[in-house]
Amino acid sequence: MAEVESFSLDHTKVKAPYVRLAGRKALAGGVVEKYDLRLAQPNREALPTGALHTLEHLLAGYLRDHLPGVIDLSPMGCRTGFYLVVEGPLDEERVLVAWERALRDVLTHQGPIPGASPKECGNYRDHDLPGAKAWAEKVLKAGLRVQPTIPLEAR
Repeated sequence: MAEVESFSLDHTKVKAPYVRLAGRKALAGGVVEKYDLRLAQPNREALPTGALHTLEHLLAGYLRDHLPGVIDLSPMGCRTGFYLVVEGPLDEERVLVAWERALRDVLTHQGPIPGASPKECGNYRDHDLPGAKAWAEKVLKAGLRVQPTIPLEAR
């Protein structure tokens, strides 16, 4: 089986919330980078699916407002954060600032959740705007930081 970057991260030693450069790949004509945007402390807490799903919908747009070259934002299966894929090279501080601004946008979001209709979303009933706002507030109060990759010790 191919090696997966996130499986080599020591999840017991990182401190959420954070942004972490999780990968960089040079392609013909450019660079693609993957960032780990962690909201919840691994193995201690997880976002409820409705709040995570709503954050995904809101951050998909708001991050693009503050950061050029966003390719994709995907929730982590462990429900502790998101992977952000961008055209690079960027740097972690720039991503951190954009993520903080996007979370502030979530706090002030009014109206319907973008893309949350039966035609636009595969699980449109599973949304929680108050929960998404509560997580955004929690993360902003805790303070975002850049987290270096902490690899697993040799086994």
